[in-house]
Amino acid sequence: MATVSPCWNYTLHLPRDPRAPGVARGALRLILAAHELGELTPTAELLAAELLTNSHSHTTGPYALRVLSPRPGRLRVAVWDTDPRVPPGFTDSTAAPPPLDAEDGRGLHLVRACADEVGVSVLRHLGASRGGKLLWADCGGEVAR
Repeated sequence: MATVSPCWNYTLHLPRDPRAPGVARGALRLILAAHELGELTPTAELLAAELLTNSHSHTTGPYALRVLSPRPGRLRVAVWDTDPRVPPGFTDSTAAPPPLDAEDGRGLHLVRACADEVGVSVLRHLGASRGGKLLWADCGGEVAR
């Protein structure tokens, strides 16, 4: 008898520590292996690395990695932080990438290029989310339109 995988999600709250993005990527690999989604690991890890590094580098508060599967074979990698400002490189697909000799600024362009779909939720109400924003990127399976 075939079973249908239910939707699932994990949230890892991270300390303000330079090792936190690496720890989160390790947890992501374990989660994907446990759910037999190993084929999504390279893309999901790149998405997580760029989103986590962006939060760690450009915000001052806590942040968290959220990994969820809205339906079988589909994965959403999201990073929440306390800063409600959305990085311009994330939402503007017409923004030019940085010059070739720039030392940073390519991460969110990579996310948009590698993800099937990206989005942002600005959380204006303090409460369980403590405000801030949630940047997310989807990969795997077909894009729901």
